[in-house]
Amino acid sequence: MKGTKGRRRFLDYPRQGREGPRRWLPSWRQWLGALSLGMLGLAGLLAVVYAKIDVPDENELAGKQATVYHWSDGSEMVSVGAVNRQNVSLDKVPDSVENAVIAAENETFYSDSGVSLKGIGRAVVSMVSGGETQGGSTITQQYVKNTYLSQDQTVTRKVREFIISLKVSNQKSKHDILRGYLNTSWFGRDSYGIEAAAHAYYGIDASELNPSQGAVLAAALKGSEQYDPGLSKANHARAVARWEWILDRQVTTGKMSKEERAKYRTFPEPRKLSKPTSQAGQTGYLIDVANKFIRARTGLTDKDLARGGYHIHTTFDKERTRRLEKAVNDVRRKEIDPKHREADEFVQFGAASVRPDDGAIVALYGGPDATKHFSNNADTSAVPAGSAFKPFVLAAALQEEAEDGEDGEDDEDRKTAPADGEQTPAEKLGGALLMGQSPPFVQAGKRVGLERIRDLAVQAGLRKESMAQLEQTFPLGTSAPSAIRMASAYTTFANGGLHQEPYAVSGMTYDSKKVPGLGRPKAEQVLDAKVAEQVSNSLRIMGWLTLGRDGGLGPEQPVAAGRTEPGDRMKSAWFIGSPSAAEPGFGPGTGAKTGKAVRPDRAPGAGDGNEPTTAVTMFRNKAGTPALLPMQGVGGAKSKLGTTLPPKVWQAYQQGS
Repeated sequence: MKGTKGRRRFLDYPRQGREGPRRWLPSWRQWLGALSLGMLGLAGLLAVVYAKIDVPDENELAGKQATVYHWSDGSEMVSVGAVNRQNVSLDKVPDSVENAVIAAENETFYSDSGVSLKGIGRAVVSMVSGGETQGGSTITQQYVKNTYLSQDQTVTRKVREFIISLKVSNQKSKHDILRGYLNTSWFGRDSYGIEAAAHAYYGIDASELNPSQGAVLAAALKGSEQYDPGLSKANHARAVARWEWILDRQVTTGKMSKEERAKYRTFPEPRKLSKPTSQAGQTGYLIDVANKFIRARTGLTDKDLARGGYHIHTTFDKERTRRLEKAVNDVRRKEIDPKHREADEFVQFGAASVRPDDGAIVALYGGPDATKHFSNNADTSAVPAGSAFKPFVLAAALQEEAEDGEDGEDDEDRKTAPADGEQTPAEKLGGALLMGQSPPFVQAGKRVGLERIRDLAVQAGLRKESMAQLEQTFPLGTSAPSAIRMASAYTTFANGGLHQEPYAVSGMTYDSKKVPGLGRPKAEQVLDAKVAEQVSNSLRIMGWLTLGRDGGLGPEQPVAAGRTEPGDRMKSAWFIGSPSAAEPGFGPGTGAKTGKAVRPDRAPGAGDGNEPTTAVTMFRNKAGTPALLPMQGVGGAKSKLGTTLPPKVWQAYQQGS
């Protein structure tokens, strides 16, 4: 009788003559066969797709439609016009500019097949995994995207881009592709194409660009938001570094001699940024804030927006914006006199109004004119808050006491707890706030912890990037939040500790289709409602001390306010005011939702959460000088280092007509 060892299997699969696990492991021949079969299948699929996808007609840049910005009531604010683009033939573009662009974007342009498999693969993997958009496209692919396709970041569009790029590379000469690319590319500054860019950056025709200027424009192709040197100091540094790299790269590729490279050691500064006259006054500042919100929430870029075709519905109230601008101008005219008072030179104002109930930015003042003063004073993070920051220290101290009360006290705490009728340390801090005292806030920083104070301020609405170093003076307001963020954070006190992130765009459409991602930010409870009300009580008294018993608004609408003090000796003056739902002594009623004190006889809409909180800041800044100038003497002796002027702007705004 034969043993089982010599018995033959009826089906010896998958590997004949193998035993154990090895029987199930594919051989190299099987691996090779599977790989070959897969490659044949992929090649066949590619051939089918290649045959089915035709080169479409050239698209018309969507920018030939205007992008329309709307006020909160739906009426038109401004229409940003058609694409700034003038086509030129390649013989009008200097060889040095062509060389700079090729060195920067695709040095193998004249020898490649028009596509980058590596770049396509990286982009597809990134999109499928939900990562950021990846670059790596050839000049041909970028030309195809600009000329034949949309700007959508989808796998389908990337596949079409790949196929069409192959066909275009076979059908068109490199000369025609480069000409098309240079005429359709986005360079920033509202300019499409090399001719418009030459005028936007240097005020000359493209034919007059020298190699150094051409390298700057080639750098902008990587993304003007990051490489336009006129936008910020960081941009300038990036632009200079890339400009140098592009010139050096041309030497490496043999397109420029070392002797010629040596001629270009000084960065050719472009012209100053300018805005179209349609964006004069406050309009340009409003558009900047709206676009900033759109970029953050949707991933759209300035390039996308410049193509046009969008309808953008903002939260800005036309009448409130007009009143705020008028209030600043009236106070400036009455109180600021640079011709007779040297200290009044270079005075700047910024202001923003944010609605507590939903976080909508309803008005802002960014400066005298967006076409002349480019920095948006309502959105700058360069002005220290001073004593206007102290309410956040008070809130942190009160919050800590509230949490300790909930957790219970140990024996040591009972020994140090105040006796009945005595004030707690946090309550004493409220008195120090009203008296303009600073040492108690430094002590509170040590007791509560600087990190805790910072974190609460950030949760309330200030940005972490604007927070100063955590030093002993941190509780005294060395941080520099924007007016928008200060108004937003103060709404947290007015809204019972509920913080609503500020937003500037309520909706947006493209080609009549809704653009996703612009929903109202979700509210978050960041402070105990009772703590928020305690802070608000102190701020109402502060409002009364600053503006008078009724704040100039009538006896039924007191004001909760924060401010800087003359004793701050800082280089700014602030006033943040919230028309309040109640003032101290109006009774014990509280709103169930927010914990805010309410008056039963109050008319709807009168300080019931719908009245915006408005932050007004004033500072001195000379163009080209990074440091703020001192406030001594601003507005004359009666202005107390200018601290009386922001409340006057606020009051004029509230009473304006």
